[in-house]
Amino acid sequence: MTRRVIQLIVGLVLYGVGCALTVEAGLGVDPWTVLAQGLSIHTGIGIGWIANILGFFVLLLWIPLRQKPGIGTIANILLVGTSMQVALDVLSPARGLLPQLATLLAGIGLVALASGLYIGARFGPGPRDGLMTGLHGRLGWPIWLCRALVELTVLAIGWVLGGTVGIGTVLFAALIGPLVHLALPPLDTARARTRPRAEPAESAV
Repeated sequence: MTRRVIQLIVGLVLYGVGCALTVEAGLGVDPWTVLAQGLSIHTGIGIGWIANILGFFVLLLWIPLRQKPGIGTIANILLVGTSMQVALDVLSPARGLLPQLATLLAGIGLVALASGLYIGARFGPGPRDGLMTGLHGRLGWPIWLCRALVELTVLAIGWVLGGTVGIGTVLFAALIGPLVHLALPPLDTARARTRPRAEPAESAV
């Protein structure tokens, strides 16, 4: 349990830092961060704080979908945006194409590692992931279709509001799935709990 809690917290904090790196790269961000950016521009509230607020309102959408949040869901709302805002306050925007690309790829890689950590801790889905599975459960639509419809809608609204859409958005969409697929198995605590213990080595004497 201690390992799972630490893994959850570290994963969520790193997720926020990874998102902050993609913002500072300035080449485009994931759809939900595009929306947070757009709302930040019009409200003057920091992107990370907006991310927390969005997480809370997305959680409210779970009610008609009859989804039940877990500890990880609540922690996600509290920690991801907060760590993202702290990182944004410390980091400086990348200057020049190569530093921007390096910052972007570092952010995507960190988000993938962080996803493996917090998903592998198995304390419940984040509010946005729960929205996808809730729509799937209630409407019977495929998960990929639910995700595509929600994220394209979020992306479009964020872009209209002034959020950054670019090559980074495309790279995030293309890379995050395969990278999480690589990161999750070694970080899955359920898998670790069911792994058979190694037999004690026989004495060489």
